[in-house]
Amino acid sequence: MSVIPGGGPAPLRRSRQARAGAVQLLCALSGVALGLFVPRISGGPDMPARQVADLLLTLGFGVLGTTAVIFSLLFLVVQWAHTSFTPRLTLFRRSPIVWRTFALAIGLAVFCVTAALTIGDGRSVTFAVPVVTAILLLAMLTLLRTLLLRALASIQLAPVLHSIVERGAAALDTLYPSGAAPDASDPPVTEGPPAATVSWPKPTAVLQQIDVKELRKAAREAGAIIVLDKAPGATLHRGAKIADVYGSAVVDATVLGALATGLEPTFEQDPMLAFRLLADIALRALSSSINDPATAVQALDGVEDLLSGSAASRARDAGPLRVAGPDGVVRVVIRRPTWEEFMRTGIDDVIVAALNSPLVLTRLRTLLTDLEPGAHPHGRDLLNRRRAWVEREMADRYPVLWRETSPEPPGRT
Repeated sequence: MSVIPGGGPAPLRRSRQARAGAVQLLCALSGVALGLFVPRISGGPDMPARQVADLLLTLGFGVLGTTAVIFSLLFLVVQWAHTSFTPRLTLFRRSPIVWRTFALAIGLAVFCVTAALTIGDGRSVTFAVPVVTAILLLAMLTLLRTLLLRALASIQLAPVLHSIVERGAAALDTLYPSGAAPDASDPPVTEGPPAATVSWPKPTAVLQQIDVKELRKAAREAGAIIVLDKAPGATLHRGAKIADVYGSAVVDATVLGALATGLEPTFEQDPMLAFRLLADIALRALSSSINDPATAVQALDGVEDLLSGSAASRARDAGPLRVAGPDGVVRVVIRRPTWEEFMRTGIDDVIVAALNSPLVLTRLRTLLTDLEPGAHPHGRDLLNRRRAWVEREMADRYPVLWRETSPEPPGRT
């Protein structure tokens, strides 16, 4: 078990969709403001107003075509990821660069049209108008270039696997912070029956993020302890228990308001998603219709990278995450996946699918062997049983390969 002291780091709820909408609105309002202000600047060189207005209108309506390019890229990349990798892969669709480029395109179009209307029938206009237009256009082209490169990377295997592993490692660091002190010897923080139980009252949804700061504040004000029964990434069914509240009751709406939910899991606080995606990519590669064992091996490289990382190492002995208030009293307890759950999610289904692939079986055996030294006794036992399973299949199905790669008898434990 780990404890985050009062005032220490805590995973915070972040609403990416709300931020994307706010950025788009801000760019549109900024375009209006600039379009009204810049043409009224006095002093400096002037240009013929009619030519500048025509240029602005042409550019403004032309830039709107950029939005079609953005959505075309979205359809292309999403469809490609769905058919080539896994339908749960949403990296490009959720990438901030997509919506920032869209927002800047809207802002530039609004600026051009507003500035053209502001110029009206004037005879001349300040040279600042085409300068500002050129700066905004260059900024949009820079973002568009980055977007195109990101889209290209999103349909290639190696960049996708790298991004999944990178985001999975970040989620592990968030849920298993290095500053949390081991607390396995401390007594339980709750005693007796709970004062209240919070259930999920809405249709089925996925728990995406938990606002620990808000929960800690509510629990401290009520003198309570909130014990969450669900970890980020869990599916919430109507009527299912979400949390127990000890000490004194906390309003259900307060607990529910600290939970960010949606239709699909996200990376921010859910490290299990990375293991699921890597396993999905490996399973699809091993299907009879694709039969690409090398891709499965690359996905297993990512699984081993995550399982052997420092954050995953902290998950070996970690129980629920306990978050203390400023007074040092534990106020929030959050269930977290265990290292064994990560291992089962990333490896077990792949073993079953790899029985007809000596290349993948060999990689699985190496992976399980490499992970053993750092595992605690229970985890080591799980690894040994799976390695024995892999070795038995290699010995039975590919005896020549088995004799050449291992002098030891199969099925050891």
